[in-house]
Amino acid sequence: MACFQPRKSAPAPGQTGQRMDTHDEPYTPVRCHWFYKQIADGKDSWKPFSSEDSQKLEEAHTHGADDEVVVATEGRRYDVRLKERRRHAIYWDQAPSEVRRCSWFHKGNKEVFYTPYTEEMSELLEDSYMISMSLNEWKRNLYLPTGETVILHNPKLMTQHQSFSFDCPPSPSERTQPRTLKRGVENIPVEIPQGEPDIVDHLVFMVHGIGPACDLRLRGIVQCVNEFRSAAHTLIKSHFCTSDENKAVGRVEFLPVNWHRVLHGESTGVDRDMERITLPSISGLRQFANDTVLDLFFYNSATYCQTILDTVASEINHLYYIFLQRNPQFTGAVSVAGHSLGSLILFDLLTNQKTAAESNNAAQDGKYEEQYEALRSLSVSDCSSCESLEEVLKSIGLKEHLKILQREQMDMESLMLCSERDLRDLGIPLGPCKKILNCVNKWKHRSVAHIGKHSSRTEEKDSSVRLIQESRPKTSAVDYQHFDVGIGQVSINYPQLSFHPQAFFAFGSPIGMFLTVRGLKRIDPNYSFPTCSSFYNVFHPLDPVAYRIEPMILPPDVEVAPMLMQHHKGRKRMHLELKEGLTRVGSDLLGSLRTVWQTFSQFPVPALAEGNDMPTAVSTAEEMETSPLEQDEKKIIQVGKLNGGRRIDYVLQEKPIESFNEYLFAIQSHLCYWESEDTALLVLNEIYGNDNCKSPQQ
Repeated sequence: MACFQPRKSAPAPGQTGQRMDTHDEPYTPVRCHWFYKQIADGKDSWKPFSSEDSQKLEEAHTHGADDEVVVATEGRRYDVRLKERRRHAIYWDQAPSEVRRCSWFHKGNKEVFYTPYTEEMSELLEDSYMISMSLNEWKRNLYLPTGETVILHNPKLMTQHQSFSFDCPPSPSERTQPRTLKRGVENIPVEIPQGEPDIVDHLVFMVHGIGPACDLRLRGIVQCVNEFRSAAHTLIKSHFCTSDENKAVGRVEFLPVNWHRVLHGESTGVDRDMERITLPSISGLRQFANDTVLDLFFYNSATYCQTILDTVASEINHLYYIFLQRNPQFTGAVSVAGHSLGSLILFDLLTNQKTAAESNNAAQDGKYEEQYEALRSLSVSDCSSCESLEEVLKSIGLKEHLKILQREQMDMESLMLCSERDLRDLGIPLGPCKKILNCVNKWKHRSVAHIGKHSSRTEEKDSSVRLIQESRPKTSAVDYQHFDVGIGQVSINYPQLSFHPQAFFAFGSPIGMFLTVRGLKRIDPNYSFPTCSSFYNVFHPLDPVAYRIEPMILPPDVEVAPMLMQHHKGRKRMHLELKEGLTRVGSDLLGSLRTVWQTFSQFPVPALAEGNDMPTAVSTAEEMETSPLEQDEKKIIQVGKLNGGRRIDYVLQEKPIESFNEYLFAIQSHLCYWESEDTALLVLNEIYGNDNCKSPQQ
């Protein structure tokens, strides 16, 4: 391309040039940088890749392979297909975005950011620039295919003008200011993001709460987790700088878990059913309630509670499997975090995970599974009524998708193991996916029925089939009976996670309220999650949805304030320090007045008695000198085993403006966790340890 292989050529027709008096700088090829298009709020914008990702893309482009080249970017969360010039998300559903190799940029008079030219247009501009530099001729006119004209005034000043006819010049109202051109990404005001380390130290799955939007800007879980990840990455650079410089720490990967899309999707049909019974009045408010508040009722429903739990667990396990495939060198731990209702979902899941002792029957179940699969494969192979893959697709009118499945070496046996997401990843539309899965389910039932007909071959085989079928989980109704552990969750077939979490973070969580509504008054201090050793309940002091956990564990006569979280800048907010200072001054003043009053109110007593009472008076004064806040901080409190004896409730420091009107900032406080550096710092401290953390002031 012209960017890297300058070629000498004569001026193009229609180009004019004017030789300048000086010619100091020789021509050097432009340095290209890779960008991708981002669509937000209906507006297009171009974002640069990091320098490391751009270099990887440039190297792959330079090699010029004929086959498709896939380059992993942005912490291996996206794949860029060079020939397609498309950027594909790996862990979540997102439309592919355009990728462009950029070297020339333009900006209008009223625009804020520069927009890159297409690669073809950039080559034309670079060729014209090379000729002007080589011949030292400027004031050149380059007529673009769009009809506009570019004037190269000098190496630093280049403009693009709108086309018009000399016979019919534009009126003053139709005239526009020329667009400014810049050559090279180093000449435009753009912030190139920092690259992410290849080594992942820890993996955190984040589950959202009610509704599709997670903050006041109505962003989804993917955008909010991206911002939380970015904040954590910045905090590692600032608070763990020594370990970061020594390459002792890598990065923490945060992945979003979306269950709202499945619950409100076509598979359940719940939105369609709700639409039929929703009143037409105040449609906006009713639609908002159907999308958000109803999720709380769905979670208390027998059917949809099972759907939500299955979706969250299967999505976490699916993402975990993909992550291990893309990061085979990963040896770190895994944690989970949930916001609002998402924290309650994770709480119920973690409460019902099986320990190693409880999973001793898994090996025996596996033996029965092998016997069942062997019997099923033997019987199905003998079944003359089972159609081939081609016959099945032909019967439902989807034979055009046969080549796609055959390319992946699929048959009816392997198709039985595929999910809807697997078929969608192959490029099959949603409608055909539903038809194929429905047909596969019918085929599966016929196969099992055929096994039943031939199960009388041996009594042993028949008992094996019956035993494995009985051992498989079945969806049960919610009976709201309490388990022996005493945390009061509903009776559901809880799926198992593929890992044991290191920590569980609950943000703005209503867990305490739900446990109380379920009839649980107190959590056993000896209770802990079967597979998770740490639990943090993080909340904003004005969050109307958040509830505490520690009062349900501690004795009723013990009242302890939640732990005040560390500010990411290393100190308390000014208004909190002022409030604490006033409290301390008031306490000292009250103590002094009490001491003076006791001195004047005492009757004369023998000198020996006064001497004996002096230590008591001094000790009383010393006790009064210590503020209640300092006394609380000095207390070492054991809060059960749910967090290994450590504190569970952690409260954020409210902002000064939030203290003026608590009701005004109530809703915002429930959605603040995704943008909170203090929350991200708490997560990093749990992962890396407080000893390695140093505030910027330190």
